[in-house]
Amino acid sequence: MLKRDLTGYEGKPPHPHWPGGARVAVQFVLNIEEGAESSIVNGDTQSESYLHELVGRLPRVGKRDFSVESMYEYGSRAGVWRLLDLFGERKLSLTAFASGLSLELNPKIGSALVAAGHEVAGHSYRWLDYQNVSIEDERRDIKRTIKIIKRITGSPPSGWYTGRASLHTRKLLDVEDDILYISDSYSDDLPYWQSGMSKKLIVPYTLVNNDMKYLMPNGFPSGEDFFLLLKDAFEFLWKEGKKHPKMMSVGLHSRISGHPARAMAVARFLDHIMGFNSVWICRREEIAKHWMLVHPEGVKSIR
Repeated sequence: MLKRDLTGYEGKPPHPHWPGGARVAVQFVLNIEEGAESSIVNGDTQSESYLHELVGRLPRVGKRDFSVESMYEYGSRAGVWRLLDLFGERKLSLTAFASGLSLELNPKIGSALVAAGHEVAGHSYRWLDYQNVSIEDERRDIKRTIKIIKRITGSPPSGWYTGRASLHTRKLLDVEDDILYISDSYSDDLPYWQSGMSKKLIVPYTLVNNDMKYLMPNGFPSGEDFFLLLKDAFEFLWKEGKKHPKMMSVGLHSRISGHPARAMAVARFLDHIMGFNSVWICRREEIAKHWMLVHPEGVKSIR
């Protein structure tokens, strides 16, 4: 039976000693998935049915859905550049969770990310549910994605997030020496080590501070809602960070927050947190490397 860790740091988290004495480390993730979604073009049996503007639309079996395809294409054609401009204008860095096929189809995005000083982490080759993929095919997709990222950016990824991971994902990543951390977890506000479950550092991600909620039933109707969620989360963590510093992840998607009204919410939040002192806005690999230096053995939360 697989172990679960329901105790974590048991209310006594280790001090992260963020650079500059920061109270909170804020980390933005830009998901690059466009072109890697389900599509007849990619050899799939149906069109994509998840995380697009037509919430509840059934997939078209054996047929293309041009409306859904074009919604994804908005992300790679327009949205990604708008979001990169927002961060570039403010000289802020982010981490891209990039699907291998997305970069293969649009390598200039990868080049632009590197030129701007952003991190490119692996997001597997396809944007699929890997529960239904064989271990051999998943291994192939992991290795293929690492090679693609290295070819386009000049360096292999140091981080990984599959999203819809399989029971084999962590085991497959354990043998990849270049991968320092995994983000397929939503279970904490700090990185942690999992003795007996993974050799890699876990740097948790979020589905709470995530723009995907625009596209969920009863989700955000406007950018104001997303901004207020992020603002409240940040301010709470900043106050809490006087005694117990934490990290805050924010999940963005080019095809979602890349639209003008939603991009405005991102811009407002960036400007808001830049008005605070003791804040470290960074890449995930920076968090991982810092944690490994400060807590090289980790605090083994499974004993």
